[in-house]
Amino acid sequence: MDFSLTEEHLLIRDAAREFAQTELLPGVIERDNKQEFPQELVRKMGELGFMGIMVDPKYGGSGMDTISYVLIMEELSKIDASASVMVSVNNSLVCYGLEAYGSEVQKQKYLTKLATGEYLGAFCLSEPEAGSDATSQATTAIDMGDHYIINGTKNWITNGGRSDVYLVIAQTDRAKGHRGINAFIVERGMEGFHIGPKEDKLGIRGSDTHTLQFNEVKVPKENRIGEDGFGFKFAMKTLSGGRIGIAAQALGIASGAYELALKYSKERKAFGTEICNHQAIAFKLADMYTEIEAARMLVMKAAWLKDQKENYDMASAMAKLYASKVAMEQTVEAVQIHGGNGFVKDYHVERLMRDAKITQIYEGTSEIQKIVISRGLING
Repeated sequence: MDFSLTEEHLLIRDAAREFAQTELLPGVIERDNKQEFPQELVRKMGELGFMGIMVDPKYGGSGMDTISYVLIMEELSKIDASASVMVSVNNSLVCYGLEAYGSEVQKQKYLTKLATGEYLGAFCLSEPEAGSDATSQATTAIDMGDHYIINGTKNWITNGGRSDVYLVIAQTDRAKGHRGINAFIVERGMEGFHIGPKEDKLGIRGSDTHTLQFNEVKVPKENRIGEDGFGFKFAMKTLSGGRIGIAAQALGIASGAYELALKYSKERKAFGTEICNHQAIAFKLADMYTEIEAARMLVMKAAWLKDQKENYDMASAMAKLYASKVAMEQTVEAVQIHGGNGFVKDYHVERLMRDAKITQIYEGTSEIQKIVISRGLING
């Protein structure tokens, strides 16, 4: 076992850290308050190669490995989880899905622009009655010969208001169950495609989350991804890799909160000494660091397995389950260590606590991760 990072990995991590500190940190509280989408920052992340981290350079990507992706996600998430989730969705769900399963024509037309940040992508699976139960797709895609007609509603869609490309999961043949589901590339501006109001969220308030409506949207047959009936498998395979990104986001939120708590504990004095010298606080810091390091090992293992082209379904589920739990618990502790200041926006930890909660919900709730893990154990 080798737990050390390569020199290249360290350079990538440091570049992401510098960008987060110099570009994301200024204005992050204001963006959260105003629910402001950081359009200019997304463009800059594209220039740095963060929007197509694992995409082959022949399609405009950076050609990095999954461990590099995790390192970038952690550093961005320490500062601004709203920005990092845009990176996660564009990389894990949209770029990965197209590169792994799209046709060469689809890659040339869409992936080359998504990987450079010229385009932004969204992944459209969830519906009002189909969140955790992804097989219950009410959105339909009727085969009309040379095209499909899509009708339905998708909600809680990250990047929903600003994307250029939307990967939409829809039911074509209900009698076939999950084998009757397909995945389609829908372009912004297609007739009948409408973007609903932006959601007013607890956390990650800078990211766009919208309901999308499809009313007789005509999609060319060449925009279907894979063979007929491949859509559900496409969604599950794509989400498995996406969970590594969200696990890394949770890890970043937790480690960012820990770093702020450690710094504050060395500055704040009570009873004649810095509060880090009181055992009550020192033990909190010890527990926080240990839990975060355990989460890091799970996240890195999942990333390593993916890079080795091994099965990572259970590993990514465990990483997301545990890292999101750690993010929620340790951001609460960071607020506690800050005391009254922790409840104030200027100290950042209350925002990290709010941002942490969504990591237990999106791209598969914690309960769904337990289903994935337990099935893996039972079915061997």
